[in-house]
Amino acid sequence: MRAVVVTQPGGLDALQVTTVPMPEQQPGWVRIKVKALGVNESEVTTRKGESDPEVTYPRIPGIEGVGVVDQADEDSGLRPGQHVATMMGGMGRSFDGSYAQYVTVPAGQVIPFETGLAWEVTGALPEMFQTAYGSLATGLGLQAGQTLLIRGGTSTVGLCAATIAKDLGATVLSTTRSPDRAEPLRAVGVDHPLVDNGTIADQVRELMPDGVDAVLELVGCSVLADTFRTVRRHGTVCFTGALAGQWTIPGFTPFMIPSGVRLTSYAGEATDLPEQVFRQQLQAIADGRLKVPVARVYHGLERVRDAQADVEAGTTLGKHVVLLDD
Repeated sequence: MRAVVVTQPGGLDALQVTTVPMPEQQPGWVRIKVKALGVNESEVTTRKGESDPEVTYPRIPGIEGVGVVDQADEDSGLRPGQHVATMMGGMGRSFDGSYAQYVTVPAGQVIPFETGLAWEVTGALPEMFQTAYGSLATGLGLQAGQTLLIRGGTSTVGLCAATIAKDLGATVLSTTRSPDRAEPLRAVGVDHPLVDNGTIADQVRELMPDGVDAVLELVGCSVLADTFRTVRRHGTVCFTGALAGQWTIPGFTPFMIPSGVRLTSYAGEATDLPEQVFRQQLQAIADGRLKVPVARVYHGLERVRDAQADVEAGTTLGKHVVLLDD
Protein backbone atom coordinates (compact mmCIF):
# COMPACT_ATOMS: atom_id res chain seq x y z
CA MET A 1 0.00 0.00 0.00
CA ARG A 2 0.99 3.66 -0.25
CA ALA A 3 1.63 5.68 2.88
CA VAL A 4 3.31 8.83 4.15
CA VAL A 5 6.32 7.84 6.25
CA VAL A 6 8.55 9.96 8.48
CA THR A 7 11.87 8.09 8.62
CA GLN A 8 13.55 10.76 10.69
CA PRO A 9 12.30 14.13 11.97
CA GLY A 10 12.62 17.21 9.80
CA GLY A 11 10.84 19.74 7.65
CA LEU A 12 8.03 19.10 5.20
CA ASP A 13 10.42 17.01 3.09
CA ALA A 14 10.42 14.45 5.92
CA LEU A 15 6.89 13.47 4.80
CA GLN A 16 7.75 10.86 2.16
CA VAL A 17 5.03 9.10 0.13
CA THR A 18 6.25 5.55 -0.38
CA THR A 19 5.12 1.93 -0.74
CA VAL A 20 5.05 -0.10 2.47
CA PRO A 21 3.69 -3.56 3.38
CA MET A 22 -0.03 -3.81 4.07
CA PRO A 23 -0.58 -3.92 7.86
CA GLU A 24 -1.72 -7.29 9.19
CA GLN A 25 -5.00 -7.43 11.10
CA GLN A 26 -4.21 -8.85 14.53
CA PRO A 27 -6.72 -10.35 17.01
CA GLY A 28 -8.62 -7.56 18.75
CA TRP A 29 -7.68 -5.05 16.05
CA VAL A 30 -9.47 -3.79 12.94
CA ARG A 31 -8.04 -3.02 9.52
CA ILE A 32 -9.64 0.04 7.92
CA LYS A 33 -9.43 1.29 4.35
CA VAL A 34 -8.90 5.01 4.89
CA LYS A 35 -11.19 7.38 3.01
CA ALA A 36 -10.35 10.69 4.70
CA LEU A 37 -8.16 11.99 7.50
CA GLY A 38 -7.77 15.21 9.42
CA VAL A 39 -4.37 16.89 9.67
CA ASN A 40 -3.48 18.13 13.15
CA GLU A 41 -0.89 20.14 15.04
CA SER A 42 0.25 17.02 16.88
CA GLU A 43 1.23 15.43 13.55
CA VAL A 44 3.31 18.48 12.72
CA THR A 45 4.97 17.99 16.10
CA THR A 46 5.62 14.32 15.29
CA ARG A 47 7.15 15.24 11.92
CA LYS A 48 9.46 17.76 13.61
CA GLY A 49 10.58 15.28 16.28
CA GLU A 50 9.13 17.34 19.10
CA SER A 51 6.75 14.69 20.47
CA ASP A 52 7.29 12.76 23.70
CA PRO A 53 9.33 9.51 23.78
CA GLU A 54 6.21 7.50 22.91
CA VAL A 55 6.85 8.43 19.25
CA THR A 56 9.54 6.40 17.49
CA TYR A 57 10.73 6.41 13.87
CA PRO A 58 10.14 5.40 11.15
CA ARG A 59 6.48 6.26 11.71
CA ILE A 60 3.34 6.69 9.62
CA PRO A 61 1.67 9.73 11.29
CA GLY A 62 -2.05 10.36 11.61
CA ILE A 63 -4.05 10.39 14.84
CA GLU A 64 -7.50 10.09 13.22
CA GLY A 65 -9.33 8.88 10.17
CA VAL A 66 -12.59 7.65 8.68
CA GLY A 67 -13.11 4.84 6.22
CA VAL A 68 -14.57 1.36 5.77
CA VAL A 69 -13.81 -1.84 7.64
CA ASP A 70 -11.54 -4.13 5.63
CA GLN A 71 -10.95 -6.89 8.17
CA ALA A 72 -12.19 -7.43 11.74
CA ASP A 73 -12.68 -10.26 14.22
CA GLU A 74 -16.02 -12.03 13.83
CA ASP A 75 -16.97 -11.25 17.43
CA SER A 76 -16.05 -7.54 17.17
CA GLY A 77 -19.50 -6.46 16.00
CA LEU A 78 -17.87 -4.87 12.95
CA ARG A 79 -18.32 -6.09 9.39
CA PRO A 80 -16.39 -5.47 6.18
CA GLY A 81 -17.64 -2.42 4.30
CA GLN A 82 -19.03 -0.73 7.42
CA HIS A 83 -18.31 3.00 7.76
CA VAL A 84 -16.17 3.76 10.81
CA ALA A 85 -14.22 6.51 12.53
CA THR A 86 -11.12 6.11 14.69
CA MET A 87 -8.83 8.41 16.65
CA MET A 88 -6.18 8.74 19.35
CA GLY A 89 -5.12 5.79 21.51
CA GLY A 90 -1.49 5.91 20.35
CA MET A 91 -2.48 5.99 16.69
CA GLY A 92 0.22 7.66 14.60
CA ARG A 93 2.45 7.82 17.64
CA SER A 94 3.20 4.46 19.29
CA PHE A 95 1.84 2.60 16.25
CA ASP A 96 1.34 3.58 12.61
CA GLY A 97 -1.50 5.95 11.84
CA SER A 98 -3.88 7.12 9.16
CA TYR A 99 -1.57 8.80 6.62
CA ALA A 100 -1.98 5.64 4.55
CA GLN A 101 -4.39 3.67 2.39
CA TYR A 102 -4.96 1.23 5.26
CA VAL A 103 -4.56 1.46 9.02
CA THR A 104 -4.96 -1.08 11.83
CA VAL A 105 -6.27 0.03 15.24
CA PRO A 106 -7.66 -1.61 18.40
CA ALA A 107 -11.35 -2.43 18.01
CA GLY A 108 -12.15 -0.44 21.15
CA GLN A 109 -11.29 2.84 19.44
CA VAL A 110 -13.49 2.26 16.38
CA ILE A 111 -16.89 3.96 16.07
CA PRO A 112 -19.28 2.62 13.39
CA PHE A 113 -21.67 5.09 11.80
CA GLU A 114 -24.16 5.55 8.98
CA THR A 115 -24.62 8.91 7.27
CA GLY A 116 -25.15 10.53 3.92
CA LEU A 117 -22.50 13.14 4.70
CA ALA A 118 -19.45 13.27 2.44
CA TRP A 119 -16.15 11.73 3.54
CA GLU A 120 -14.49 15.15 3.68
CA VAL A 121 -17.09 16.18 6.29
CA THR A 122 -16.85 13.09 8.47
CA GLY A 123 -13.07 13.14 8.07
CA ALA A 124 -12.91 16.47 9.86
CA LEU A 125 -14.71 15.22 12.94
CA PRO A 126 -13.14 12.42 15.02
CA GLU A 127 -10.29 14.06 16.98
CA MET A 128 -11.83 17.52 16.91
CA PHE A 129 -15.22 16.37 18.15
CA GLN A 130 -13.86 13.89 20.69
CA THR A 131 -11.71 16.58 22.32
CA ALA A 132 -14.41 19.26 22.22
CA TYR A 133 -17.18 16.99 23.44
CA GLY A 134 -15.02 15.42 26.14
CA SER A 135 -13.94 18.83 27.43
CA LEU A 136 -17.52 20.09 27.65
CA ALA A 137 -19.16 16.91 28.94
CA THR A 138 -16.46 15.30 31.11
CA GLY A 139 -14.30 18.31 31.94
CA LEU A 140 -16.99 20.92 32.51
CA GLY A 141 -20.32 19.13 32.72
CA LEU A 142 -21.79 22.00 30.72
CA GLN A 143 -25.56 22.42 30.96
CA ALA A 144 -28.20 24.24 28.94
CA GLY A 145 -28.56 27.84 30.05
CA GLN A 146 -24.99 28.18 31.30
CA THR A 147 -22.34 30.59 30.03
CA LEU A 148 -19.18 29.20 28.44
CA LEU A 149 -15.95 31.03 27.61
CA ILE A 150 -13.69 29.36 25.03
CA ARG A 151 -10.16 30.72 25.23
CA GLY A 152 -8.50 29.85 21.94
CA GLY A 153 -11.77 29.95 20.07
CA THR A 154 -10.45 29.98 16.50
CA SER A 155 -8.68 26.62 16.91
CA THR A 156 -10.45 23.62 15.42
CA VAL A 157 -11.41 22.34 18.87
CA GLY A 158 -12.58 25.82 19.87
CA LEU A 159 -14.77 26.17 16.80
CA CYS A 160 -16.22 22.69 17.28
CA ALA A 161 -16.87 23.31 20.98
CA ALA A 162 -18.79 26.47 20.15
CA THR A 163 -21.16 24.59 17.85
CA ILE A 164 -21.75 21.84 20.42
CA ALA A 165 -22.32 24.31 23.25
CA LYS A 166 -24.79 26.38 21.22
CA ASP A 167 -26.71 23.25 20.21
CA LEU A 168 -26.86 22.36 23.90
CA GLY A 169 -28.36 25.76 24.74
CA ALA A 170 -25.40 27.58 26.29
CA THR A 171 -24.37 31.22 25.83
CA VAL A 172 -20.89 31.23 24.28
CA LEU A 173 -18.06 33.75 24.57
CA SER A 174 -15.00 32.95 22.48
CA THR A 175 -11.63 34.58 21.95
CA THR A 176 -9.47 35.42 18.96
CA ARG A 177 -6.25 37.39 18.71
CA SER A 178 -7.40 39.01 15.47
CA PRO A 179 -10.39 41.38 15.17
CA ASP A 180 -10.84 40.08 11.60
CA ARG A 181 -11.87 36.70 12.98
CA ALA A 182 -14.83 37.93 15.02
CA GLU A 183 -17.28 37.32 12.19
CA PRO A 184 -16.14 33.72 11.56
CA LEU A 185 -16.74 33.09 15.26
CA ARG A 186 -20.25 34.49 14.99
CA ALA A 187 -20.81 32.28 11.96
CA VAL A 188 -20.40 29.14 14.10
CA GLY A 189 -22.80 30.49 16.72
CA VAL A 190 -20.58 32.43 19.14
CA ASP A 191 -22.67 35.05 20.96
CA HIS A 192 -19.79 37.26 22.09
CA PRO A 193 -16.47 37.19 20.17
CA LEU A 194 -13.65 38.75 22.22
CA VAL A 195 -10.28 40.01 21.01
CA ASP A 196 -7.60 38.52 23.26
CA ASN A 197 -4.52 40.68 23.81
CA GLY A 198 -3.34 38.55 26.73
CA THR A 199 -5.87 39.78 29.27
CA ILE A 200 -9.60 39.32 28.77
CA ALA A 201 -10.99 39.23 32.30
CA ASP A 202 -12.24 42.83 32.21
CA GLN A 203 -14.01 42.25 28.86
CA VAL A 204 -15.71 39.14 30.20
CA ARG A 205 -16.80 40.86 33.41
CA GLU A 206 -18.34 43.72 31.42
CA LEU A 207 -20.58 41.17 29.74
CA MET A 208 -21.02 38.82 32.70
CA PRO A 209 -20.46 40.83 35.91
CA ASP A 210 -20.61 37.72 38.10
CA GLY A 211 -18.32 35.76 35.79
CA VAL A 212 -18.98 32.84 33.45
CA ASP A 213 -20.06 29.39 34.56
CA ALA A 214 -17.41 27.51 32.62
CA VAL A 215 -14.18 28.05 30.66
CA LEU A 216 -12.56 25.81 28.08
CA GLU A 217 -8.87 26.74 28.26
CA LEU A 218 -7.02 26.02 25.02
CA VAL A 219 -4.34 28.74 25.08
CA GLY A 220 -2.44 27.36 28.07
CA CYS A 221 -0.72 28.18 31.32
CA SER A 222 0.62 31.53 30.13
CA VAL A 223 -2.91 33.02 30.45
CA LEU A 224 -4.39 30.78 33.12
CA ALA A 225 -4.20 33.35 35.93
CA ASP A 226 -6.19 35.81 33.82
CA THR A 227 -8.65 33.07 32.85
CA PHE A 228 -9.35 32.38 36.52
CA ARG A 229 -10.54 35.98 36.89
CA THR A 230 -13.31 35.40 34.33
CA VAL A 231 -15.06 32.67 36.33
CA ARG A 232 -17.83 33.00 38.89
CA ARG A 233 -17.48 31.41 42.31
CA HIS A 234 -18.14 27.67 41.97
CA GLY A 235 -17.52 27.92 38.23
CA THR A 236 -15.08 25.59 36.48
CA VAL A 237 -12.04 25.94 34.22
CA CYS A 238 -11.14 22.91 32.07
CA PHE A 239 -7.54 22.88 30.86
CA THR A 240 -7.45 21.00 27.54
CA GLY A 241 -4.75 22.59 25.40
CA ALA A 242 -1.77 24.92 25.28
CA LEU A 243 -1.80 26.62 21.89
CA ALA A 244 0.70 29.16 23.19
CA GLY A 245 3.08 26.34 24.10
CA GLN A 246 3.21 26.65 27.90
CA TRP A 247 1.97 23.50 29.64
CA THR A 248 3.28 24.20 33.16
CA ILE A 249 3.41 27.07 35.65
CA PRO A 250 6.79 27.59 37.36
CA GLY A 251 6.36 27.83 41.12
CA PHE A 252 2.68 26.88 40.96
CA THR A 253 0.71 27.04 44.19
CA PRO A 254 -2.94 26.04 44.57
CA PHE A 255 -3.58 29.47 46.10
CA MET A 256 -3.25 30.89 42.59
CA ILE A 257 -6.76 29.53 42.03
CA PRO A 258 -9.40 31.98 43.28
CA SER A 259 -11.48 30.83 46.23
CA GLY A 260 -14.34 28.64 45.12
CA VAL A 261 -13.21 28.33 41.47
CA ARG A 262 -12.65 24.79 40.24
CA LEU A 263 -9.79 23.71 37.95
CA THR A 264 -9.96 20.45 36.05
CA SER A 265 -8.48 19.04 32.84
CA TYR A 266 -9.35 16.83 29.91
CA ALA A 267 -7.00 14.52 28.02
CA GLY A 268 -9.32 11.69 27.11
CA GLU A 269 -9.34 8.97 24.50
CA ALA A 270 -11.66 7.65 21.81
CA THR A 271 -13.46 5.48 24.36
CA ASP A 272 -14.77 8.69 26.00
CA LEU A 273 -16.89 9.38 22.92
CA PRO A 274 -20.04 7.22 22.95
CA GLU A 275 -21.20 5.90 19.59
CA GLN A 276 -24.64 7.39 20.14
CA VAL A 277 -23.21 10.86 20.76
CA PHE A 278 -21.15 10.70 17.56
CA ARG A 279 -24.20 9.59 15.60
CA GLN A 280 -26.28 12.39 17.10
CA GLN A 281 -23.69 14.90 15.95
CA LEU A 282 -23.71 13.50 12.44
CA GLN A 283 -27.49 13.89 12.37
CA ALA A 284 -27.27 17.43 13.74
CA ILE A 285 -24.81 18.29 10.93
CA ALA A 286 -27.11 16.72 8.35
CA ASP A 287 -30.04 18.71 9.79
CA GLY A 288 -28.05 21.94 9.61
CA ARG A 289 -27.96 22.54 13.38
CA LEU A 290 -24.20 22.09 13.62
CA LYS A 291 -21.58 23.47 11.27
CA VAL A 292 -18.34 21.65 10.49
CA PRO A 293 -15.42 24.11 10.31
CA VAL A 294 -13.56 22.67 7.30
CA ALA A 295 -10.76 24.97 6.14
CA ARG A 296 -9.69 23.09 3.03
CA VAL A 297 -9.89 19.65 1.39
CA TYR A 298 -6.82 18.10 -0.26
CA HIS A 299 -6.88 15.14 -2.65
CA GLY A 300 -4.38 12.32 -2.26
CA LEU A 301 -1.50 11.46 0.06
CA GLU A 302 0.80 13.64 -2.02
CA ARG A 303 -1.07 16.67 -0.66
CA VAL A 304 -0.31 15.89 3.00
CA ARG A 305 2.71 18.20 2.82
CA ASP A 306 0.49 21.05 1.63
CA ALA A 307 -2.00 20.36 4.41
CA GLN A 308 0.70 20.37 7.11
CA ALA A 309 2.18 23.57 5.68
CA ASP A 310 -1.24 25.23 5.89
CA VAL A 311 -1.79 23.97 9.44
CA GLU A 312 1.55 25.49 10.46
CA ALA A 313 0.76 28.77 8.72
CA GLY A 314 -2.56 29.05 10.56
CA THR A 315 -3.99 31.49 8.05
CA THR A 316 -7.26 29.61 7.39
CA LEU A 317 -9.71 28.77 10.16
CA GLY A 318 -11.00 25.24 10.47
CA LYS A 319 -9.94 21.67 9.84
CA HIS A 320 -7.63 20.60 7.03
CA VAL A 321 -8.83 17.30 5.55
CA VAL A 322 -7.06 14.94 3.14
CA LEU A 323 -9.40 12.87 0.95
CA LEU A 324 -8.09 9.59 -0.43
CA ASP A 325 -9.67 9.05 -3.82
CA ASP A 326 -8.03 5.71 -4.58
